[in-house]
Amino acid sequence: MNQRFSWPDERLIKAAQDGDVTSLTTVVMESQPHVRKFAKSLCASPQDAEDAAQEALIILYRKIGTLRATGALASWMFRIVRNECLRQVRLLVSRNDEPSAESEASPEPSAEEAVLHRLEVERIAAAVSALPRDQRQVLIMRDVQGLPGRTVAHALGLSTAAMKSRLHRARATVRDALEATEQASDQAAA
Repeated sequence: MNQRFSWPDERLIKAAQDGDVTSLTTVVMESQPHVRKFAKSLCASPQDAEDAAQEALIILYRKIGTLRATGALASWMFRIVRNECLRQVRLLVSRNDEPSAESEASPEPSAEEAVLHRLEVERIAAAVSALPRDQRQVLIMRDVQGLPGRTVAHALGLSTAAMKSRLHRARATVRDALEATEQASDQAAA
């Protein structure tokens, strides 16, 4: 049975913003199914989706007073979830970029190099988050988390060939997106 959930009404949101704890609890509870569904569509794994949804609901609970328009709750929550999923991808990418013991002898990067590296990580994270969910899952599990191909295929219920096909499409899409942003920045600089 596919149950339909509705977002909290504006009266309830306004009461929550005014500090009514019962209304705030109801707003969080009624928002939860939407937040979870959106997180599942954006994040790479069910665990990442759960983490992003929980973080978004905590932010909702703590910061509902900063919501400007009561009718904008859905778009505000979706933006929070999207940012949480992007943050998780950035963390995964930066963890995989941590220097190994042998490279610790190399000198610290300059401030300029550090900024350029951070911008590159953000550009990659944005390109990955723009992928369709099925491609994003495969790419993150295989290339970011480093899981073996068979493990990724099994976890997603795919044949190895289907997993490889999705991975190939995901890599090509990210590569094209990165090339497009690089060309756009080159044209802007010219």
